Amino acid sequence: MEFAIMFDTHVDKWDLIRYAEELGYDRAYVPDSHLIWSDCYVTLGLAAVNTKRIKIGTGIAAPGTRIPPVTAHSIASINQLAPGRVFLGIGSGHTSMRVMGQNPVTIAEMREHVRVVRGLLNGEEIDYDYRGKTQPIKFLHLDRHFINIADPIPIYLAANGPRAIALAGEIGDGWITTTAKPREVHGFLDHLNAGAKKAGKKLSKNFHRSFVTSVCVLRPGEKLTDDRVINETGSQVTCVLHLIYEMWAYLGRKDEIIPPYFANVWDAYVKRVESYPEKTRFQHIHDGHCTFLQPAERKFVTPEAIAEITITGEPDYVVERIRAMEAEGMTEVTLLPPADYQRTVFRDFAELVMPKLR
Repeated sequence: MEFAIMFDTHVDKWDLIRYAEELGYDRAYVPDSHLIWSDCYVTLGLAAVNTKRIKIGTGIAAPGTRIPPVTAHSIASINQLAPGRVFLGIGSGHTSMRVMGQNPVTIAEMREHVRVVRGLLNGEEIDYDYRGKTQPIKFLHLDRHFINIADPIPIYLAANGPRAIALAGEIGDGWITTTAKPREVHGFLDHLNAGAKKAGKKLSKNFHRSFVTSVCVLRPGEKLTDDRVINETGSQVTCVLHLIYEMWAYLGRKDEIIPPYFANVWDAYVKRVESYPEKTRFQHIHDGHCTFLQPAERKFVTPEAIAEITITGEPDYVVERIRAMEAEGMTEVTLLPPADYQRTVFRDFAELVMPKLR
């Protein structure tokens, strides 16, 4: 099992990646969401020149906000600074698109984006359609080392739906998911393997499989209702709550998609969200997204939701949960804590959990 960090992208937080490297983490994911955080490639560039071992990359890059030649160029530029340590995580752009009031990209758009990016990173001349005009494109001046495509850059697809997961198995070098539940992963892996089969291949042991979650290591006697626990898990719980609301609204308010652990707070949350003007409601939904817990939303962070969405418990329980995911084929756990508690969460996990899983 490998260990990774993810955090709110901030140009001053390159040092958080160096800190994670010192703690023994293997990988750092830097998200690409332009209206809520700093630029991911600027942050990655700073991390690249200030670290030596840890692998770095996007987590995730957003096809809807950057054309594929730019994505390929940006990650290859980082690879020039940290040769052989760079990966490209890419997804539909849930946050980056919804924070503009737009839907994430489609499966077809994702496929095409990855096709062009991979072709360019492989040093190929590739047909690229832009505004209805298709032209052959390739990187020039490779001998002058403006970018580095000599060292391979693996592409990991972030996916939680059946078709997107299958696409990850078909065209990706790895897969990133947001579930920490073995029973869900078991079903997801069927889609992943089906995608690989479609491409005429079988997933190897080296195929990257990471799950992103919030982890809170409890001290003896601590409870899920304690302030510290809510502080360290709340932004992840409300992030899921925001997503469920958006899916619920998009699907025509189908109550069957509301998880039982949100049943007691759902009506109050809907009332809060729908008190905002409909035209700008999406802005309020994403205020604090994976960054901090809105004080007014603290009441929605229930013990039931913490237990279901995060991995929270004493060290042995956390180890047991991660081993269960490993038994299903996952190869990495990625920690995504709120902004104000990142160093504490990363340190607690490194000291109390990581040694038992190495």
